[in-house]
Amino acid sequence: MRRTLDRRVLLVASLAAAFALAQCRAAGPDPAAQARSAAAWATVYEVLQHPRCVNCHPAGDVPLVGEHREVHPQNVQSGGNGMGLFAMACPTCHRDENTPGRHMPPGAPRWHMPPRNTPLVFEGRGARELARQLADPSQNGNLSPQQLLEHVKSDPLVLWGWNPGEGRAPVPVPHRTFVAAFQDWVEGGCRVPE
Repeated sequence: MRRTLDRRVLLVASLAAAFALAQCRAAGPDPAAQARSAAAWATVYEVLQHPRCVNCHPAGDVPLVGEHREVHPQNVQSGGNGMGLFAMACPTCHRDENTPGRHMPPGAPRWHMPPRNTPLVFEGRGARELARQLADPSQNGNLSPQQLLEHVKSDPLVLWGWNPGEGRAPVPVPHRTFVAAFQDWVEGGCRVPE
């Protein structure tokens, strides 16, 4: 009797979940929002491919530095948690703000790379591949589209890209333009380019 009841509850829950998913898909963004989302991705992708972003989102376990994306000196590695290894932990050199002077360590609160289990690689990713990766919670740190939007809007480490310190070029797309494009991309259903 108990097993039959458990199966019925599971069946009802499964049907309810399937119905809810179908409703979400049916009530998705309107075609105009989808078109804005697709167009906005070009701006989002441009920003994410800038050295200020790619340097901390490399294809490997070693952060990059500079405008030409050179391997970080001192054999720095991200470590499993993205905070660096042993005495080479990111906060050892990277403080809560930029160190004054050219070629001095940049800084922002919680300076780190993405953890190894969700590396969120920007380096070498095409527009389609990166859009898919960002839209997939299993590849983006389990973030919803709204959480991603909040991250690019207000995270101090992201904001650092527009104030990188002496001797470093900031992201050329204004932050408000980037956030507006990211919002259009999210509100239009995180469209993946063709």
